Amino acid sequence: MLQRLGRDAAYNLLGLPLAVVSFSLGVTLFAAGVGTLVTFFIGVAVLAAALLTARGFADIERVRLQALHSHPVPRPRYRTAEPGAGWIRRMITPLRQGQGWLDLLWTVLNLPIAIIAFVLTVTWWATALGGLTFWFWGRFLPEDDGTDVVLEHVFGADTSVTRTWWYTMIGVFALLTVYAVQRGAAMLHSGFASLLLTRLAQLQGRLDDLAEGRAAAVSAEAVALRKLERDIHDGPQQRLIRLAMELSRARRQLADDPGAAASTIDGALGQAKETLDELRALSRGIAPPILADRGLAAALTSLAERCTVPVELDLAVEDRLPAATENALYFAAAEALSNIAKHSGAASARLELTAQDGRVYLMVTDDGVGGAHLAKGHGLAGLADRLRAVDGEFAVDSPAGGPTIVVAQAPATVPVA
Repeated sequence: MLQRLGRDAAYNLLGLPLAVVSFSLGVTLFAAGVGTLVTFFIGVAVLAAALLTARGFADIERVRLQALHSHPVPRPRYRTAEPGAGWIRRMITPLRQGQGWLDLLWTVLNLPIAIIAFVLTVTWWATALGGLTFWFWGRFLPEDDGTDVVLEHVFGADTSVTRTWWYTMIGVFALLTVYAVQRGAAMLHSGFASLLLTRLAQLQGRLDDLAEGRAAAVSAEAVALRKLERDIHDGPQQRLIRLAMELSRARRQLADDPGAAASTIDGALGQAKETLDELRALSRGIAPPILADRGLAAALTSLAERCTVPVELDLAVEDRLPAATENALYFAAAEALSNIAKHSGAASARLELTAQDGRVYLMVTDDGVGGAHLAKGHGLAGLADRLRAVDGEFAVDSPAGGPTIVVAQAPATVPVA
């Protein structure tokens, strides 16, 4: 609390000098630029200087906001002139950016808000400190021939003792309320600054996240499709070709050597069984009908029942989720359970599905040997892209010797751009 009190006081008190200087320079340069627009080149240069000056003060304010809130504050991206551009293009470039005009608007409108925050902070601290120390410095005040009506009404008499009690109580009240008043002033001041100086950066960051998510989705689907095509070509397709050749040979052997034909048919049946097993394994990369028909909980239950390692289920989410979220979490669970069955040497596993704060969390743990990671070429590598595509996250903790913990999270509702 004391740390917050100090940060708020520093923000409110230092804000006024910054506001006075930025207001003076911003208004002066802007007025001079507008006034000299009749001589185009001079007016544009002065206006550009006004916007660049406002940008500098805005960056200082963003640093102050970061110190106040103790977390990074996004900075908008300012376009620069192309390499080799002439000085006219370099002067015009700042004028074409909306954030530059928002910075200039902040330098103008920030002054009255900074004054309010400064006055409230100074008044409350002065009242608190002055009231609590009145017993000491009050004796040095000149005698007043008049009487204080308020003191007579409250205490029945206006004496040095009652006056000391009165101002001490005012000081105590100010001290008890200085945190709330100062916090409110800081929130008003910083909220206005954030509205003009960081909101556009937040929107730009959100657009970047959406673009990155879309690229990740396209990349993940392309990688999954190429892997599926390669697996089908190298596995079931080759086995089906061999199966057709075996059946053709068996047909030729039926007339001359029925015993050899029967042996060939037995081999062909083995090939058909192996092909079916491979197709079932490949189908893990395709969402099953149960996921679309009955939802994620039912699909995870079916997935756990088919796993060769006993899986304990804890499914706290029964409601339907967005289709993209269900698909991403299903594939994460399928790949995690597949790795457990093939590589972990685990005796048991646990799959949990929970929801908290508007997000769904899938956690798969096992008691195996560990060593799983997201390196390229491993089964878990593409899952991070799948989750990022739906505004989710994916993480693996698998030290040597185990245990392995796989966590995937995604929004429980459709993300809003």
